[in-house]
Amino acid sequence: MPTCHLDNRALFQLQGSEAEHFLQNVITNDLSALKDGECRPSALLTPQGKILFDFLISRAGSDAFRIECRADIAADLVKRLTLYKLRAKVDISEIEQRTIAISWQNDSASSEKVSTLTDCRFPADLNMRRYYGETPEADSASKHLDELRIATAVAESGSDFALGDAFPHDVLYDQNGGIGLKKGCFVGQEVVSRMHHRGTARRRLLIVSGASALPASGTELRADGKPLGTLGTVSGPRALTIVRIDRVKDAMDAGIPVMAGDIPVTFAIPQWAGFSFPASTESAG
Repeated sequence: MPTCHLDNRALFQLQGSEAEHFLQNVITNDLSALKDGECRPSALLTPQGKILFDFLISRAGSDAFRIECRADIAADLVKRLTLYKLRAKVDISEIEQRTIAISWQNDSASSEKVSTLTDCRFPADLNMRRYYGETPEADSASKHLDELRIATAVAESGSDFALGDAFPHDVLYDQNGGIGLKKGCFVGQEVVSRMHHRGTARRRLLIVSGASALPASGTELRADGKPLGTLGTVSGPRALTIVRIDRVKDAMDAGIPVMAGDIPVTFAIPQWAGFSFPASTESAG
């Protein structure tokens, strides 16, 4: 049971008789599908449909929800939710949690003092568990978690995309349950729905592989001198990146190598995703 500690995360709670109704009308996730014992990706968008804050959300008992996010954006996220809350019967409070732990390939039961949740961003066979409350000792470096995120195409802001710069489709929220595409309105919903139903999503998260160790995160990917995107999380010869898949397909069809620095790379769509490279080589506008 590899276990990794995350000391750059924060937790807070929303509780009240109108908590679910309030969140359902604001965030991307469809809370009607959120089960006890699981946490799912979600986001608060700009009115233009881009991710303003990304986080994990879980149930915390009757009329209560936990939100886990990057520690450096927690105060701003709480401030924004408070702004939207108006007179809704919802209390927002911080949960004191110095460290959050995550483990995988774990089949042991948790104690009463430890709250464990299934991280639904990852394939079920990995049994990814997040620990709130008391946490087990760490025995795995964070690089092993990065390797898992790359292998399963799980993007996180800061490492793989900048807040305010990516649409939910870019980071596969339409594929991993991060967007409730059948629920009612939420902030930015009109743009996201139009993009989805028109099939205009062209920027996608892909897995990058090189013949040797890739350069640092932020390195530009180029084909025939033209930029395609930048490297996100990097671990040895593999990385995540958000690129225009139509332009990647054009380069592939033309036999033009894509370079990360001086290293040629190849791209793969995650096995669980329900999209493919465009059949036509004609680039979208």
